[in-house]
Amino acid sequence: MASASSPQQTLLIPRHVQYIKDLGQSSNELGYHLTSHLRMNAIYWGLTALCMMGHKDALDREDLISYVKSCWDEEAGGFGAHRDHDAHLLSTLSAVQILVILDALDEIDVDRVVSFILSLQHPSGVFAGDRYGETDTRLLYTAVNALSLLGRLSDLDIEKTAGYIVKCRNFDGGFGAVMGAESHAGQVFVCCAALAIMDKLDEVDEDSLAWWLAERQLPNGGLNGRPEKLEDVCYSFWVLSALAILEKVDWIDAEKLTAFILSAQDIEGGGIADRPGDEVDVFHTIFGIAGLSILGYPGLGDLDPVYCMPAELIESLGLRKRWRGLPRRAAP
Repeated sequence: MASASSPQQTLLIPRHVQYIKDLGQSSNELGYHLTSHLRMNAIYWGLTALCMMGHKDALDREDLISYVKSCWDEEAGGFGAHRDHDAHLLSTLSAVQILVILDALDEIDVDRVVSFILSLQHPSGVFAGDRYGETDTRLLYTAVNALSLLGRLSDLDIEKTAGYIVKCRNFDGGFGAVMGAESHAGQVFVCCAALAIMDKLDEVDEDSLAWWLAERQLPNGGLNGRPEKLEDVCYSFWVLSALAILEKVDWIDAEKLTAFILSAQDIEGGGIADRPGDEVDVFHTIFGIAGLSILGYPGLGDLDPVYCMPAELIESLGLRKRWRGLPRRAAP
């Protein structure tokens, strides 16, 4: 193992901040346009990572607000992933998250956004992402999260929504994307977080689920999403967040996971990859930093594991319930 003073064993905050800032300057590159369907999500990922690293103001507030508003779909009443894209539930949540972080919700028509979200719920309780009908528990969480941030969770049929999640619970305690689908760490997070927001965590078999989550850690310290799969930095959030909601983060080896996340950094250009040696991206950068925050890595702000947003902000909105925060502990 490298010494604690080596770059691989230290979170390179200045380089990650610069990496995120540079992403917005790449509009002349082909990759920028090929990823336009992720643009709103990427801004949320980058902004949240900056908040965790204490550099919220590294991106221009007015530019961000202007961009979000430019992605408004007037016909649907939601937000697209990029200008002239159709509204989608995922990009609508990211837009709401960005505006909440920037204290700018008054810039949008909340009633229309709520109507758009509620229009996507099916009779079973699950949600679609847009009018074309793709449905899964990830989209259900997206809707619950957005309605909560908008202060309109009371508009949702809680029993019907939670009831669909219960139908997706498996014998191992985990949850799948739809009824009958195998347990997956990403779906476990969205189901646990949605149930937490709706005050329905009693529907979770906590010990069985925590055991399943703890088994996601591999000998190299990384976490995978399901049995027999490779480790991936993004599961540092999906698995840890669910364990945090269940108050069982100490069921995994924090020292080994911390070392794995740090080893996936690009020590020259900044950013974090899915695993050491691969290309970095903003998706793995935020979720690697989020995992380190949950583990109490020094110098990072506290992250709320349910909303994946700054804990102080969620606290100020009065949205923290069962999860009371995590004991801060020094990283190895």
